[in-house]
Amino acid sequence: MKFLDHLEEWFVTFLMGAATLIIFVAVVHRYAAGLAIPGVQDWLLSLSMSWAQELTIIMFVWMCKFGAAYGVRTGIHVGVDVLINRLDDKMRGKFIIFGLCAGVAFTGVVAGLASNFVWENGAHYAWANLLGMSVDGVPEGPTTPDLEWPTWMVYSAVPLGTSLMCFRFLQVLVAFIRTGELPHHDHGHVDGLEEETAKLPVDVNPYGMKDNLHPDDTPDQEGGSK
Repeated sequence: MKFLDHLEEWFVTFLMGAATLIIFVAVVHRYAAGLAIPGVQDWLLSLSMSWAQELTIIMFVWMCKFGAAYGVRTGIHVGVDVLINRLDDKMRGKFIIFGLCAGVAFTGVVAGLASNFVWENGAHYAWANLLGMSVDGVPEGPTTPDLEWPTWMVYSAVPLGTSLMCFRFLQVLVAFIRTGELPHHDHGHVDGLEEETAKLPVDVNPYGMKDNLHPDDTPDQEGGSK
């Protein structure tokens, strides 16, 4: 599971970083191409960045679908649990299990419907053609306007991401039944911050200097100052 967890995080991180970089390059290209710089302007105008917007939209769609699965695993999705938390532990556990089962059912249905849509939208033709099977009467499916990619490849984010999300719901459900705990994410937590501050004792003056000119106010073991 650790490999799948890291792969999920790396994939989302790559999509986010790559999409941001592509948008930055496209914006710089757009404004730089308007500058009357001999030689450079002609070279920039010869480069077409019309595909950048479409590609970043596709990347953000994939990032959102797999990011939703990551959210289920880490517990960062927003939930209204004011009333549930007021219940006793036994009743609260029943409601949580019901909610997780509903999440499994919903994402499972969406993944199934999306898989059928992708298959009928061109995936059937692509796989049959790849395996050398007859494609008579099988629709080839449309392509994207700028990149001219088969749309079934783009839409595959829905069945793949939702299937992973369904698996994450099952994973959280099993863990809750075994331990009674849900994944929790502290939005105020900053990785590495607590570790750095924990190294400094509470009763130490960080501005005190160990010389005669700047007395150190750090209390000694007998309660006085050094």
